[in-house]
Amino acid sequence: MPLQFLTQLFGNRNERLLKTHRKTVARINALETEFERLSDAQVQAKTAEFKQRLAQGETLDALLPEAFATVREASKRVLKMRHFDVQLIGGMALHSGKIAEMRTGEGKTLTSTLAVYLNALAGQGVHVVTVNDYLAGRDAEWMGRIYNWLGLSVGVNRSQTTREQKQAAYAADITYGTNNEYGFDYLRDNMVYEARDRVQRGLYYAIVDEVDSILIDEARTPLIISGQAEDHTDEYIAINKLVPHLERQEGEEDMRTGEGVTKPGDFLVDEKAQTVNLTESGHEKAEALLAQAGLLPEGASLYDPANIALMHHLVTALKAQHLYHRDQQYVVQNGEIIIVDEFTGRLMVGRRWSEGLHQAVEAKEGVRIQPENQTLASITFQNYFRLYAKLSGMTGTADTEAFEFQEIYGLETVVVPPNRPSQRKDELDRVYKTTPEKYVAAIADIRECHERGQPVLVGTSSIENSEIIADLLKKAQLPFEVLNAKQHEREADIIAQAGRPGAITIATNMAGRGTDIVLGGNLEKMCAAIEADPALDEAARASKIAAVRAQWQADHERVKALGGLRIIATERHESRRIDNQLRGRAGRQGDPGSSRFYLSLDDSLMRIFAGDKVRAIMERFNMPEGEAIEHRMVTRSIENAQRKVEARNFDIRKQLLEYDDVANDQRRVVYQQRNEFIDTQEVGPQIRNLRSGALEHVVRQFVPAQSVEEQWDLPGLEKTLADEWGLHLPLVQEVHAASEMDDADVVEKVLQAAHAHYEAKVQLATPGSFAAFERVVLLQNLDSHWRDHLSALDYLRKGIHLRGYAQKQPKQEYKREAFQLFSLLLDQVRGEVTRILMNVKVQTPEQVSAAAQQLEAAAENFSNVTYTAPNETGEAETVADRGLLGGRATPADALPRVGRNDPCPCGSGKKYKHCHGKLA
Repeated sequence: MPLQFLTQLFGNRNERLLKTHRKTVARINALETEFERLSDAQVQAKTAEFKQRLAQGETLDALLPEAFATVREASKRVLKMRHFDVQLIGGMALHSGKIAEMRTGEGKTLTSTLAVYLNALAGQGVHVVTVNDYLAGRDAEWMGRIYNWLGLSVGVNRSQTTREQKQAAYAADITYGTNNEYGFDYLRDNMVYEARDRVQRGLYYAIVDEVDSILIDEARTPLIISGQAEDHTDEYIAINKLVPHLERQEGEEDMRTGEGVTKPGDFLVDEKAQTVNLTESGHEKAEALLAQAGLLPEGASLYDPANIALMHHLVTALKAQHLYHRDQQYVVQNGEIIIVDEFTGRLMVGRRWSEGLHQAVEAKEGVRIQPENQTLASITFQNYFRLYAKLSGMTGTADTEAFEFQEIYGLETVVVPPNRPSQRKDELDRVYKTTPEKYVAAIADIRECHERGQPVLVGTSSIENSEIIADLLKKAQLPFEVLNAKQHEREADIIAQAGRPGAITIATNMAGRGTDIVLGGNLEKMCAAIEADPALDEAARASKIAAVRAQWQADHERVKALGGLRIIATERHESRRIDNQLRGRAGRQGDPGSSRFYLSLDDSLMRIFAGDKVRAIMERFNMPEGEAIEHRMVTRSIENAQRKVEARNFDIRKQLLEYDDVANDQRRVVYQQRNEFIDTQEVGPQIRNLRSGALEHVVRQFVPAQSVEEQWDLPGLEKTLADEWGLHLPLVQEVHAASEMDDADVVEKVLQAAHAHYEAKVQLATPGSFAAFERVVLLQNLDSHWRDHLSALDYLRKGIHLRGYAQKQPKQEYKREAFQLFSLLLDQVRGEVTRILMNVKVQTPEQVSAAAQQLEAAAENFSNVTYTAPNETGEAETVADRGLLGGRATPADALPRVGRNDPCPCGSGKKYKHCHGKLA
């Protein structure tokens, strides 16, 4: 009660912010008449004036009223568009690092120009983040006319462009691009070996368009750059053939009563958790099938350590068959599996599922199986966007996720009121017993609207559903357009004409489409088509445009009189935001509109979360076929189910972030070190520190700290230093000869000898060449161990939840072990870099020439290269290169065997598998 009273008295936080912003709007409006009197050159000169005032110490906040007035005036002169007062409020929210929630059709693209221009004056680069390349290019060209007119440069950061083009895009005052491309560029910049190869120039300020889609919907999937790993193609094909022999179990057994299974089977599918688990009988059957196929040794268990990969492939193949469906989660195009974004319905070309799932789906669909990948670099969108000094965003639907934005990103949501009050009527959901009944009712509604000339937008949740509706409309002989991932290229044209009288448009998802549905059709597109017609002269063109304008006005008024755009949705999405985005297409800028959801108890959301309650109501009232439930209580029940899913998804994202935060702290350390190595001309001091640390660690293994001479193993230390570090020291002799020497003196003696040995080596090399070599060795080792570390963290994260059974906190255990792994990584880098540099031989040109001659002579006399291939009988036969000494070669088994993890015989100091073992 006291809180309610205070809110009534002072208004809520949003109202207070709007009140403050409206005062600034009044100051901007007061400048409008003054700016209208200025010439073009005088308005354009404002940019240089603002930059000079900033250089003299004035703040961006102080410049805001004049800068916003300048952009508004430029927009009026260049685009013939004037910013509404609510757009000025939205611009202020963006500038202050907040999220501006503005309804569909309120002009978010134009709103962003205000904050972009103001922040670009600082000269540190502003990044505008869009959901796809089409919108990035369109917005850069469209809004770029304002920026270019005001003297600012604009770049577009597209995928598949050269490094030089990307560098030019990032060097511009304002850069447009997609979230994926910004993230991948950041990761790629931290994989380069030369400073000149970087493309980004610091992360100063970003405005994220469709912020909820990018920072929430896509936050469950991290960005990963991968390289090729081992090939298991044959296994995927073989296991895919076995999967149809396993039967799905219906229902789950109750542990207390033993009841609940309606149809016994070999595996259970949990659609809510998106998991597949084998039953006890399923394990036995799977083992028998795998043994028959020759994939599992007779009598072996799927849970033997050697067969864990096989178990993983089997579960992944079951997931591919029963949880991932064609035209829902993916499409098949040109012999490739392309993922469909579940939130936007767009194709995600170039993206692949990890952990063998993509390969399992490729095997299922019978297309070419591409090799598995190993993670080279990875970051989540949450952690990437938190790197910006200032972040803001805009969308039509952020308020439902305001808590998450505040919790994870520290972003406050400002709900900007519409320019004109909305007149859309949102009707209650209609729930039918079966899917066919639902479709019959939806088609009847569509027909009714079409016959009276009202445009209809039909919303579906997947490509498969949109094609079902399309088939039904075809049978009903109704004209329609389909907008889904398969019609990606025609998207803007389809949306532009979706408001024409009697138009029927089927769409998968409507987030981030970037084009308004205008009642009566898009006049600008129609006029542009006439302008572009070369067959028309000037008079005919003007006459035709006048006729089109008159026709459009008549159509516009007619559609408004019929109730505006009608939204008919055939399924509820997991998230209320996606439903709101669809609804938001109707009733833009104060236009009339209406919406209705047609649902059935077979819909996935209803079946998993809310079906039992509604089914019980239907059975209680004995409802006849074709009859629907329509009640506020049912709609509320569905919204509660959506809230549950949203809360679950938030937990998934938060958990992903909490685990990634551990890797993120380590990533920052590694990337910071890496950048220091690249930016520094001389890495000698860092190498010296690494050498000191590595050799002190070695000495301490033989000469413990604060120990007496009797505890020392000096012969062992001498041998290790000579064999592994190329350092020959008579330590035993020196200690016996010295009157007094403690453990610290031994360390000091070894370090002095190591530094002297190393410096002598550096002196032999040409100036500058050895420093470049040191840098390459350092970076290559750091990158190699960082890749292995990422894989280790990945494996650790997958199994860490099992610690909960030992009454341990999995997150704390993960942090502890990740820290230990990171310490190990640093030790390994330090040791390996030092070992390579201590053992490397620096030779003069004369020595190189002599060594080459010796190698040629040796090659003529003898070769020990072996090739293994099957002979006619199918058995492996080892053939050695024939030398010239009596035509004999050393047999392969006479050569010393080298283990994969043994030091390479070449003396590089690397493990055999990382050196010459790669050739084996």
